[in-house]
Amino acid sequence: MRTKIINNLSAMNKFAGAFVKKLRLNNQRAAVIGLQGNLGSGKTTFVQCVAKILEIEQYITSPTFVIQKKYKVNKPGINFVNLIHIDAYRLNSGEELARLGWREIAANPKNIIFIEWPKRVEEILPSDAIKLHFEFIDEQTRKISYK
Repeated sequence: MRTKIINNLSAMNKFAGAFVKKLRLNNQRAAVIGLQGNLGSGKTTFVQCVAKILEIEQYITSPTFVIQKKYKVNKPGINFVNLIHIDAYRLNSGEELARLGWREIAANPKNIIFIEWPKRVEEILPSDAIKLHFEFIDEQTRKISYK
């Protein structure tokens, strides 16, 4: 397990840029990234940084109450068309996510999907989903663990 200490928004942007650069398109299905960590640990901030890199025009907010939000990727040369941001905190199972159209969005290789609280729907996620764990250290510092 690798870890990265993030001390400010600039460092989060840099980490997000490196993450996007290393992300490989899967021709069979969407790229799925699980974001685990307590409230305030940086999950939504990370998605905001990725959205900025992908030149998404809308401001990204946590989809806590609506569960899922979809954004159009505008960056030329990127194979992804949509960024889908899901907050599974209010879900009790993968079946609840399936009822929201999960199978269709996960089957589209043009989607990049970020799921906050992935353990709540773990049984429906692909086995090769990327997992990032965010930890609040202090008001400025976060620790991100990943493989």
